[in-house]
Amino acid sequence: MKAGRKRIFKRQSSSSSGSWLDPTPLLLSSTLSTGEVNRLLQHYGFTKCEQADANLQTMAGNPEERHALAGILRKMLLYIAETADPDQALNAWEHFVASGIQRRTLFQFLAQSPRMLHQLCMIFGNSPAMSETLIRDPMLIYWLEEIKADVDVPSQKDMEAHLRESLRAVTTYERKCDVIRRFRRREMLRLGLRDLLSVGDVIETATALTHLATVLIQVVYDLVHAELAITHGLPHHQDRHGRWVETGFVVMGMGKLGGGELNYSSDVDLVYLYEKSEGHTLGTHAHVTVSNEEYFEKLAREMTRVMTEGSDEGAIFRVDLRLRPEGDVGGLAHALDDAVQYYRTRGRDWERMAFVKSYPIAGNKSVGLKFLRRIRTFIVGTPDMSSQEFLKSVRLLKSKIQIKLLRRGEERRHVKLGFGGIREIEFLVQAQQLLHAQQHPQVLERNTLKALRRLQNAHILPENVVRRLTASYRFLRDLEHKLQIVNELQTHTLPRDLQEVSRCAVRMGYQKGPSYHEAAQRLLDDYNGHTTIVHQSYVQYIGS
Repeated sequence: MKAGRKRIFKRQSSSSSGSWLDPTPLLLSSTLSTGEVNRLLQHYGFTKCEQADANLQTMAGNPEERHALAGILRKMLLYIAETADPDQALNAWEHFVASGIQRRTLFQFLAQSPRMLHQLCMIFGNSPAMSETLIRDPMLIYWLEEIKADVDVPSQKDMEAHLRESLRAVTTYERKCDVIRRFRRREMLRLGLRDLLSVGDVIETATALTHLATVLIQVVYDLVHAELAITHGLPHHQDRHGRWVETGFVVMGMGKLGGGELNYSSDVDLVYLYEKSEGHTLGTHAHVTVSNEEYFEKLAREMTRVMTEGSDEGAIFRVDLRLRPEGDVGGLAHALDDAVQYYRTRGRDWERMAFVKSYPIAGNKSVGLKFLRRIRTFIVGTPDMSSQEFLKSVRLLKSKIQIKLLRRGEERRHVKLGFGGIREIEFLVQAQQLLHAQQHPQVLERNTLKALRRLQNAHILPENVVRRLTASYRFLRDLEHKLQIVNELQTHTLPRDLQEVSRCAVRMGYQKGPSYHEAAQRLLDDYNGHTTIVHQSYVQYIGS
């Protein structure tokens, strides 16, 4: 929003502490020239000085509020100067102040809480997505102050307890769905803030994001299952003794979800399975009895709808179900026997690799563990399987990905799928696991970094290779996080614009230089170094 400068106060004498200029004349002087305004704003890293000045004047409000803002202005601009995009930060500040919160109360609160002032500047100058969360719900700043996001990260158990407590306060189904969506948005704010403040490293962030997803999927399952049971009763089948028992359903987490490695904008890869197709629903209050197959298909479809469909509170997740038996063909939920038969008779090498990371995350987890035991031979293979044929299939899979990236001109810039990217580390690790799992079953581990250590302990990969791949994986995953935290979009590609690369570098903790080119070049040099190391290892162990 544009606003004229309000020249209502006499100019105060400039004072400085260290090398930073006193910015309060921007609000309290009536005689600053355009050149003086620009000099002060450029000093704090602003490039769009006219817009930044308009932001400040609009934020200032009435004379009393203007004085209150002037009291925190120096610290505010110092904190903003640390961020990736100071111009964006001040623009977000203007929108936040105009979002309905009482200005004088806000400025007084921030004067008493420089920690919160710093945190808000970090959010506003680094992530429009997180900024929008606060602009839509400005009272969240008091929640952030209360939970001390820069100190503690909640456990999975605590997350679930807090969400279930919130759900008890509402009664209708759709309102409960919105409570889950709102909870997800709030927790993403907490975890993103920790990441921006560098109090949580990339592994902590990925683990916490996975814990959050696991809680959300479990609670969605409980909600949908309970709602369907009102209409249909609960699904049952006869056990081997002829007794009617409840039929279990499980949600298998795949990919980064199964490995405890989610990022900010991951799809969640899921497979829905249920214990028995024979049987039907039972319940004294059930209105419509349906077969187990129909019940679990309804359950899977409604769970997917609740997670993917947005409301004013946003959406929970994008859900990818392509790893299920038959892929995009057929139903969403599969009976255990049918799934086992599919993988034993028709499963392909890429599906073997995918199931290395599979784990039950919601529903009846014993059903999921039983499923994994039954397909273990499919996953680890048999002694007569050809290692060379398997490696050939891995190379073919990677080459298909490479061809697509080359067509788009992204082969050297795609952090996930490109030259020396995250996928090369994952393929290397999963291939070595499957090549050696029969002799060394202990190498089967879902998490990539833990799997690297197990491969080292089994003397399959040497210590120097594991050390380099670990460092490169951490770097690339952090880079991926900082690309996605901006707008919470599923992007994995380094920007072509050097200024955008520089902003990404600042989010990662690189120091700003006199020119934005310096931070960008340091990041690109490190990126090229890591991807070269990864690709050399990939070629050594998988082939070219």
